[in-house]
Parts: sequence; structure tokens; C-alpha cells
Amino acid sequence: MKRNAPAKVNIFLKVTGTRGAYHEIRSRFVLVESLFDTISFVKKSTPSSAFELICDTPLPERNSVTQSYSHLVREAPSIEKFFKEHAVKLQKRIPIGGGLGGGSSDAAAFLNLCNEICELKLDRKKIALIGEKVGADVPFFVYGYKSANVEGIGEIIHPFDEEPPKLRLVTAPVHCDTAAVYKEFRQNFSQTIDKEAAKEWTGLSSSRIMHTITPKEANDLYRPALKLYPELEEYSAPKRFFSGSGSTHFCLDEET
Repeated sequence: MKRNAPAKVNIFLKVTGTRGAYHEIRSRFVLVESLFDTISFVKKSTPSSAFELICDTPLPERNSVTQSYSHLVREAPSIEKFFKEHAVKLQKRIPIGGGLGGGSSDAAAFLNLCNEICELKLDRKKIALIGEKVGADVPFFVYGYKSANVEGIGEIIHPFDEEPPKLRLVTAPVHCDTAAVYKEFRQNFSQTIDKEAAKEWTGLSSSRIMHTITPKEANDLYRPALKLYPELEEYSAPKRFFSGSGSTHFCLDEET
């Protein structure tokens, strides 16, 4: 009873507007299947009504898995019985705060595994709607697309037919706070918002995009992240792109 939760990178990420406290984006999400966390369900030594999450990395009490359980149990109360006898075990390999979507992927893997093991018979769209309450990136991972163009606050997902390029990741030892990076963008970089940004990139393969544009063009969150975490500059390079709001740079595997 286990499932891998793969990482993702944003080949590009443009902020196209705001929606209340949220930011609307246009982005290409690509799975990095070679880097993954693992979610599994294990028998408790003693049955207990408390939901139990065992993780090899310290996590806040309110994390993506516990939130997923809270939302799912409202939709499917029958899972309470299962989790009286089973705990959730999470093996973390995706760096926290690295812009690789680890928390969102963990949530999606948990929801999909619950649906399968507990025979909830929920369709993917329903699971994605539950996941959306946990985080904007969760629906992408729920569907399991290898590559997709993502818009809105993350809820508009168009699968893109390609074999994702092989990528090399370089993660700085820095925890980038997503909320802080977006706040910095809104306060000091929002004049760059363009509703039509990157439309022409959505039809190009990910490798073609990376050969066509520069890393600084690709991600609107790089400058605010760099302002908050100047040490990221040490890890930048002409052909290294920046993923999401986090501390991971990546390049095509043939690049240095």
C-alpha cells in the first residue's frame, strides 16, 4: 500500500493577474519522476481514532497530508475506520521549499491512494477538486500528467503531449517561503503583470522553450525570490532555469 509522489519543475511561470489573495499564472509543469517522496499506509501497533502521520523529516502539524485527510473525510467518512488501524508513512526526498511541489505531490498521492485502497470510487475530477482546497498545484499531481500547461490559480490544466526532457536539478540549501515570495512580487514587481504573457510558449515543447528563452525571462518569481534570498545568486548560471518560488535551479541534462 504505497505510492510515489514525484517532483515537478516549472519550465516557465508568468504571473498573469490576481484573484483576491491568490495569483493567477500561466505555466508549464513537468514531472521529474526520478525524484520522489513515497506515501504508504502501515498498520498501527494499537488502533487509535487519531490520524497518525509518520515522517522522516520534521513537518508542521498542519501539513498537506493532514489537510488532505481533513477534506477527504468530509467527503468520505468511511475512511475514519481505515485510519483507526492504519498510519500514514511519508518518506521525504523532495527538498522542502525547493519549488518542486513536494507538499502538493504528497497530498495528491495520499488522495489517490486513499481512493484506491479504500475503494471510494471517486473520479479524478472529484479528487482534484478536493486537492484544490489543499493547494493550487495539487490537481496537476492528481491527474498524473507528465507535462501540462497550467493557468488560473492552478485549477486550469491542459495536458501537453511530449516526452519531458531529461533535466539536471541543483537545489540551494535555502528554504524559500512561497507566500513570502508571492507577497514580495505583489508589493514590488506587480507592474510586470501581463495577462497575455507566455501564450506563445504554451504550444512549444519544453526543450524548445528552454532553448528559446533565457532563465530570467522564464520565471516572474525569480527576481522577488532573489531579493528575499540573495544567496540564490550563487547557484544561477546562464542556462539554469528557476523552478516555481523555490530554491531549485534546473537545466537540460546536456547543458553544464
